Amino acid sequence: MVRDRLSRCWIGLRHRVHEHRALSLTAAAAGSLALGLLGWVLVDHVGLSHAGVRPSLMELLEQMGEEQDRPRDENSSSLSPLPPKSRSWRSPLARQCSDIDNGLRSRLNKLDARSSSWRAFVKIDPTNFGERHDKDAFGRRIDATPRVVVLHETVYSLTSALNTFMTPHPRDEDQVSYHTLVGQDGRVLDIVDPLKRAYGAGFSAFLGEWAITNKKLKGSVNNFALHLSLETPPSGANANGSHVGYTTQQYDALALVLSGWIRSFNLPPAAITTHRHVDLGGERGDPRSFDWSELQARLAALGDLCVT
Repeated sequence: MVRDRLSRCWIGLRHRVHEHRALSLTAAAAGSLALGLLGWVLVDHVGLSHAGVRPSLMELLEQMGEEQDRPRDENSSSLSPLPPKSRSWRSPLARQCSDIDNGLRSRLNKLDARSSSWRAFVKIDPTNFGERHDKDAFGRRIDATPRVVVLHETVYSLTSALNTFMTPHPRDEDQVSYHTLVGQDGRVLDIVDPLKRAYGAGFSAFLGEWAITNKKLKGSVNNFALHLSLETPPSGANANGSHVGYTTQQYDALALVLSGWIRSFNLPPAAITTHRHVDLGGERGDPRSFDWSELQARLAALGDLCVT
């Protein structure tokens, strides 16, 4: 009789536990947690917690409260990726105060005097350029002063590049532009004001410096760079490592544009670099077949290389 009564009680209890399974599990978990906390407190109370080696439960709870109440430092460098290791840049441009080609100097000065005939400003879609930021995406102050010139090439025609820049690109990752384009015939198209930010380089850095202005994108030099692109000759409309090179007219116009930037922004000639050098993804090789000696001769003729 007793056994039957016990069996019925056990069956009833199992039935009620099954009906209130979630509540039972919660109660069991709460009981286990309570026992654990009680055990910790008792151990700590009798001195078995090795005070000085392991914090007590109350100390841990107090630490957690302090961490939650402590204001977060939005300017903490731990919130942003560290910049890449600096890659040295040895400029191909050398200091030059003598052996100036006077004929070249005369030609460039005459060309500069009639710049309105070969240089013009072209308006592009506003999604493809922006303001230079004085703070990065993490709220830290950054220097937006233009201090590096990145040389590029268009790969395809000048018209193709312009069509791209005139096309709206609402998504940040699709936006692209240069400050200036130089055509094969020496025509110069300024498309972004040098005081504004062009989107000429993606994942990039110069001398270990970049700026992250969008947390969703990697760092780049765009916030402090000036971008100039040379129109690629038809032979370069491919992924080959080289092509026939750029024209005399292009080098003349390039030198005059760079000379203006050097003087306007007090740039050292060594600040003129290439997309290939600043690119961190290892995917860019432009401007291919660039002849630094052609630029050397022209900047020397303009007096921009006689610097310390």
